[in-house]
Amino acid sequence: MIKRERYLDKLRQLKDKNLIKVATGIRRAGKSTLLQMFRQELIDGNVDKAATQYINFEDPAYYRPNDWRGIYDEIIKNLVQGDKNYIFLDEVQNIKEFERLADGLFVHPDVDLYITGSNAYMLSGELATLLSGRYIEIRVFPLSFAEYYEFFADDTSLDRTEKFDRYLQFGGFPEVANLIHDGLDGQINDYLSMVYNTVIEKDIMTRYNFAPNPVFDNVLRFALDSVGSLISPNNIRNTINDDRKSEKKVSLERIDNYLRAFTESYIISQALRYDIKGKNLLKTLNKYYSIDTGLRNNLLGKDSSDSGHLLENVVYLELVRRGYSVWIGKIDDKEVDFVVKTKDGYTEYYQVAETMLGEETRERELASFNKINDHNPKYVITRDPGDTSYSGIKQVNIVDWLLEK
Repeated sequence: MIKRERYLDKLRQLKDKNLIKVATGIRRAGKSTLLQMFRQELIDGNVDKAATQYINFEDPAYYRPNDWRGIYDEIIKNLVQGDKNYIFLDEVQNIKEFERLADGLFVHPDVDLYITGSNAYMLSGELATLLSGRYIEIRVFPLSFAEYYEFFADDTSLDRTEKFDRYLQFGGFPEVANLIHDGLDGQINDYLSMVYNTVIEKDIMTRYNFAPNPVFDNVLRFALDSVGSLISPNNIRNTINDDRKSEKKVSLERIDNYLRAFTESYIISQALRYDIKGKNLLKTLNKYYSIDTGLRNNLLGKDSSDSGHLLENVVYLELVRRGYSVWIGKIDDKEVDFVVKTKDGYTEYYQVAETMLGEETRERELASFNKINDHNPKYVITRDPGDTSYSGIKQVNIVDWLLEK
């Protein structure tokens, strides 16, 4: 197992706090493994194993979707009386009225509750209403490059830049790293296809009652192929309708519904635009990023030669992993790749470029920064070796930046 120390540390800090710990994220990102690791850590730390209950609601032995009360009664019956009990409910959204199950366990004085879910819908419906202010979300992503690099620390056949190229191409799903480690690179595309099909079937088609159709796939492919470009549902609709010629035209509402389903199932993430001068969010033209570059490459049939967009995707995911709020910046007629608000409330600006070695390229990448009058930190993330600066704008090598503590 790949130890996810960043997430484990969050769980350690939240242990016994009067909050439901909710781990969310795309399937196969490592949520189940995280709960199992933490449970084992508790047992190794002298918590009675009987005072820990782990239930995977995709296991047929426990999958009783219409029986939340029966599951609740069974868990309560098995509590160790007089001790703190640690209850782990995996993929809890599979249980109808799961929020009642969570609420009932949460109010029990002897229960510390941990749950996982693979669809953001669970945090926007009844759970959010019923348990408002009583849960904390822990967003679990596929492996960061720092985690990936640490996992392959003993592999001296590739230097760190070559490992980064491999990460760009195949992504960071933990099982993908395991396949590479075991010399089974040829199985990666089949595995990524399985992940995609599972998400589509269990988290989208079933939940939203969509029927398989070409438009559904085309919307996702359009969003993934447009990573790094400003798009809108209207852009997508017009492109698809132009391709359909005499066929029935696709409605804007249908495009919106598909995009919402893709974001709620964590396949893609939406970044809104922010007017730096006006200090407000804009309502048109946003960007979408893939939750994993390997998944994107697999679906589009592309490899790491599409590296300009992939670099921007990796930087976006890393900023979100670090707990920052992230927007796309607009300053007059120029674009700033990312405007972020750090956990401490500070503003930072980021541009992402393959290289800054050419004078024309350098002028283009710095043009938007030169229009910003404040003194907040400005970074250009590139593949160029070493660090440098241009009138206070810091250029950083992407591998150095991803591996910094």
